[in-house]
Amino acid sequence: MSGASSSTWRNWAGNVTARPVREVSPASAAEVAAVVRRAAEDGLTVKAVGTGHSFTTAAATDGVLIRPDLLTGIREIDRTAMAVTVEAGTPLKRLNAVLAREGLSLTNMGDIMEQTVAGATATGTHGTGRESASIAAQITGLELVTADGSLLTCSAKENPEVFAAARIGLGALGVVTAITFAVEPEFLLTAREEPMTFDRVTGDFDELFAENEHFEFYWFPHTGNCNTKRNNRSAGPAAPPGRVSGWVEDELLSNGVFQVACSLGRAVPATIPAIARISSRALSARTYTDIPYKVFTSPRRVRFVEMEYAVAREAVVDVLREVRALVDRSGLRVSFPVEVRTAPADDIALSTASGRDTAYIAVHMYKGTPYQAYFTAVERIMTAHGGRPHWGKVHTRDAEYFAAAYPRFGEFTALRDRLDPERRFANAYLRRVLGD
Repeated sequence: MSGASSSTWRNWAGNVTARPVREVSPASAAEVAAVVRRAAEDGLTVKAVGTGHSFTTAAATDGVLIRPDLLTGIREIDRTAMAVTVEAGTPLKRLNAVLAREGLSLTNMGDIMEQTVAGATATGTHGTGRESASIAAQITGLELVTADGSLLTCSAKENPEVFAAARIGLGALGVVTAITFAVEPEFLLTAREEPMTFDRVTGDFDELFAENEHFEFYWFPHTGNCNTKRNNRSAGPAAPPGRVSGWVEDELLSNGVFQVACSLGRAVPATIPAIARISSRALSARTYTDIPYKVFTSPRRVRFVEMEYAVAREAVVDVLREVRALVDRSGLRVSFPVEVRTAPADDIALSTASGRDTAYIAVHMYKGTPYQAYFTAVERIMTAHGGRPHWGKVHTRDAEYFAAAYPRFGEFTALRDRLDPERRFANAYLRRVLGD
């Protein structure tokens, strides 16, 4: 097991830093258990980090920081059970590539794949889907090291009460060392991307949702323009984007030109509405067919800070219209589009879709741009509608709020009391959102 003395850890967006007493890179569950036991002897807390794609301090610690670099790899592909077991630090992009080589796929995924499997699932990372839910909802088994250094395995049949909570565990119940996901034979998705007006998308939202397996859209503030994306299973044949046209859409426009536009908007905020009108018309309609991860995910090289709230699906159009009215009547200048996605209800205690069909509204600001006024105003709208914030994205909610927002919140905190009574895995974020 490699280790290092204290250094500063930073997340992807650069808005969170931490200075742990020591950093370690265990290569096995046994080494993770040894790290936890030694931390207990030294009276230190323990946090595992992924790739730092959370915007909250969920993984920050002044104790022992576990890095995922060596806890990677595919343990087993079980074609009988149609499941894959992976080490917790395995990046999603590596998992997707291995599954593709094996002719397999996850059912659904988010729009980036830089995160580790444990980091993504612990915070409730999700894509969009009419029937298919978050990445964590595809977990069928977990292995985690608990506060006393024990190795606990759980599934719907083994330690089911832990399984019910630990799929989205916030790092509060233990250090996840391996995850088993349900997989299916690889399939093709046809993506249809199309500009659409805000009024049409919101007016036809129920129909667009019902007619497509995966529907999402982006609204560009200061405009009445949206870009929509509809992904549906296809009999094929595969017809991926052309190399040149794909580069123009996904790299030049979505990353390169957008980076320049955001930098200009940060320097001269008055230009943002005009830039937004141009940006919202830059991406053209296109249709292509490819394997799932090449359709679901996209490169995201422009750095930002994000807040996302989950609301009851039937409320999403009203909530989004309130957000638009807020931007229109304020002096806010917002260069990033607002993203809207959906998920079906699931049975995970702290899932943002726990017990209710859900829609997500995500707001972003370019890195280095003041975001507090915008996020605070949007958060006020979201909480008035009983919104649940994404655990890995900026929010100001606390345990009192969550106890009312999540019917099974008490179930989770009681399990935490049992598994980690001394709060070996605590940090400031968990004290705020779970109480102490």
